[in-house]
Amino acid sequence: MNELVPTGKLRAGIVFAPKASALFVIKDDKGEPRGITADLSRELAQELGVPVEFMIAPNSGLVTDALANAEIDVSFMPADDERRKRIEFGPYYCMIESTYMVTGPSGLKTLAEVDQPHVRVVGIANTTTIRAGARSLKNTQPIAATSIDDAMAMLHGGQADAYAMGRDALPEVIKDFPGARIVDGGFQQTGIAIAVPKGKPQALAYVTEFMTRAKKSGLVRRAMDRVGLQALEVAP
Repeated sequence: MNELVPTGKLRAGIVFAPKASALFVIKDDKGEPRGITADLSRELAQELGVPVEFMIAPNSGLVTDALANAEIDVSFMPADDERRKRIEFGPYYCMIESTYMVTGPSGLKTLAEVDQPHVRVVGIANTTTIRAGARSLKNTQPIAATSIDDAMAMLHGGQADAYAMGRDALPEVIKDFPGARIVDGGFQQTGIAIAVPKGKPQALAYVTEFMTRAKKSGLVRRAMDRVGLQALEVAP
């Protein structure tokens, strides 16, 4: 499959964060990525009979850029219209809701209360979540942090009141913020999908078939369970 692995190895782009989620990987004691997207990348490489080489980025925007420029061969990320202009998506492996975690000192409690002029919302630059947040907010606009670590620092430092993120990632994050809460409801429903560069129809067909089988075989379910996401559903 020369179209998918033109260099003889699978160059996979994944996103690192302090806590694992449907999208984010963490690193083990040896610095190796562990998480759903790392497991899927390794399985795909094994099926192709090639080694895997990871690009580990602090946000999905950087991975999108690398994939659009064919600097990597495959990735996994939330799909939206902006990204579809630049890369090709295969099947979703899960659906997520974007919402807000609000800090205790902010006094905020509801989704509607976040949309006020004085509320400082932080999100991650060049992601589907921050774009959807910007569209839904009428009275304030999110501040773009370059990484999750930077966003956490802003929240801990009292420079932000609310954090825009996928609901699946927030239960682990909130443990570090006494008095914080995850608001009911959300502002976006999106799927996380496998993706390849544009102009590679054979590569797209291959990863589409791979992901379809990975969902049916239980591979995706097992990867979710390994990072403690038993409540997360595999996309149909």
